[in-house]
Amino acid sequence: MGCPIFQVDAFAAKPFAGNPAAVCLLLNGEKSSQWMQQVAKEMNLSETAFLVPQGDGWKLRWFTPTVEVELCGHATLASAHVLFNLGLAEAHEVISFYTQSGLLKASLKEDWIELDFPAEPAWAEEISPAIIQALGAKPIFAGRNRIDYLVEVASEQEVLDLKPDMGSLAAFSQGVMVTAKAARPGYDFVSRFFGPGVGIDEDPVTGSAHCCLGPYWQPKLNKSEFNAWQASARGGAVKVRLEGDRVFLGGQAVMVFQGELL
Repeated sequence: MGCPIFQVDAFAAKPFAGNPAAVCLLLNGEKSSQWMQQVAKEMNLSETAFLVPQGDGWKLRWFTPTVEVELCGHATLASAHVLFNLGLAEAHEVISFYTQSGLLKASLKEDWIELDFPAEPAWAEEISPAIIQALGAKPIFAGRNRIDYLVEVASEQEVLDLKPDMGSLAAFSQGVMVTAKAARPGYDFVSRFFGPGVGIDEDPVTGSAHCCLGPYWQPKLNKSEFNAWQASARGGAVKVRLEGDRVFLGGQAVMVFQGELL
């Protein structure tokens, strides 16, 4: 018996949009980190999630094609979508995920899945001029949180127009979020995320980035609920809701295919 594996387009209401993630169910026990890394490289998606039954929930780990990461939103959303769709979690149930970033939870809200994540606020800090040069950006804010760098620019159009030098950005092991106030109707802010140093040139939709972007925009827009748009080529919508030191991320997902690792 092999390992069931699925590909899910997360933060998307239709196939071939949002951010694709692989989800591998390890129902017979956890595999080695080396094996999981090799599978993630084989899948060649921005993230592959591995789920192992654990007590009242699931142990969850995430791998890019090159490294294991501490936090990933879209692959968690994809994981919850798989569990709900296979009947491994009931529609009324809150799924518990045990991860390197602590306990994460997922629940169904009509046809959306809401993730309960820790806030990852940013602080102002001078970042390498090489990063700014590689982005080709004119920051009005630059800083970082514990995971990634954050840059704000003056307009949505500047976010859309960025053509980063990925080779130069690959020298840095952290990702870079670039954000601006939204110009498009119905949205509060937009962003893009670049992570060539962890094997992802541009991530289509980055849930974990919104754990930083929500707290960042809260005082600037004087609100605690947002509609966010990640302006990659595939694009994706993220609902963001802040409660204390938690960030609730809402998204939809579509299963594209399922198979078995032999």
